[in-house]
Amino acid sequence: MRNKQPFLCLFFLLLIVTVMQAQKKKTQVNNTPIIGTVWSVEKATAWYSQHKWITGANYIPATAINQLEMWQAESFDPATIDKELGWAQNIGFNTMRVFLHSVAWKQDPEGFKKRVDQFLGIADKHQIQPLFVFFDDCCNKEPKAGQQPVPKTGVHNSGWVQDPGQPASFDTTTYPQLEQYVKDVLTSFAHDKRILLWDLYNEPGNSGKKDASLTLLSKIFQWAREVNPDQPISAGLWDWNLEKLNAFQLSHSDIITYHDYQEASLHKQVIQVLKSNGKPLICTEYMARTRNSRFSTVLPVLKSEQVGAINWGFVAGKTNTIYAWDSPYPDGSQPTEWFHDIFKKDGTPYREDEVNLIKKLNDLK
Repeated sequence: MRNKQPFLCLFFLLLIVTVMQAQKKKTQVNNTPIIGTVWSVEKATAWYSQHKWITGANYIPATAINQLEMWQAESFDPATIDKELGWAQNIGFNTMRVFLHSVAWKQDPEGFKKRVDQFLGIADKHQIQPLFVFFDDCCNKEPKAGQQPVPKTGVHNSGWVQDPGQPASFDTTTYPQLEQYVKDVLTSFAHDKRILLWDLYNEPGNSGKKDASLTLLSKIFQWAREVNPDQPISAGLWDWNLEKLNAFQLSHSDIITYHDYQEASLHKQVIQVLKSNGKPLICTEYMARTRNSRFSTVLPVLKSEQVGAINWGFVAGKTNTIYAWDSPYPDGSQPTEWFHDIFKKDGTPYREDEVNLIKKLNDLK
């Protein structure tokens, strides 16, 4: 998903101030009693130190255009998932960031959870500990159950859908069912050691929603704290202009996650600012080749800074993320350079040098 990049020196200073203030002003939402509490720096650091350097990709099987096609019973594809996660294991990846969807749960809560459990079993076989994403403000506004659209030729992520959608994310009458969904999934897997982390809300404020997403963002953190899972919870920073959302995300996340599609030197500046928080960092989106966010330059920085590294895109497929955000190829021809993704659909690397670097940094021979 795309992010904004108005990085000026003054704003870095403002962000540092925001981080410091956020740490001092941790409030409860609507005075509701919270069972869990935000992890301390010490607890977060201890958790992070128990893991190898965290590396992986945002994952959806090549046969799915969006989250619903991945998780609905009629299109769930464990054979493809098993094959592709084997490719991930072979290059040393130990996590994958995977988007859930409330509409798939609403169709069949028990079946949905069984498919999540099946996915976790496949991932565990390949020594991969995924993190799951609940809500999402990106792309198409109205998710609908059933057969999903075919990809638009040469268009980046044409079928991806928001969760819960728009205007659903603003409609508080939908919140009781969303609360049931979040708590059901979290409670069912709260002690599951196969799960790395819960990413509660992808890019809150995207699609022009801005601070209007703060209400639902606040609610999902409240619901998660009431369940109090063993795994850390977080929501990634992605747009430095959204100061209210940034302050909330920083002050309520157990581990600091963020997105960055800039070239390596600017990305490193972001890391230096975020480290002032004191907590471990995981970059949950990066790598857009034509924006000069590349494995060859960014991944070594993330390794040297001991920042978790989860790029966008794994296998070229129905999401069409080999094409850039705003550069469609109407004839469906191959772009001059792939935007995202590591493997072709048959498992052949797009670039051998990139795969070799990933393996090297993951200490594979």
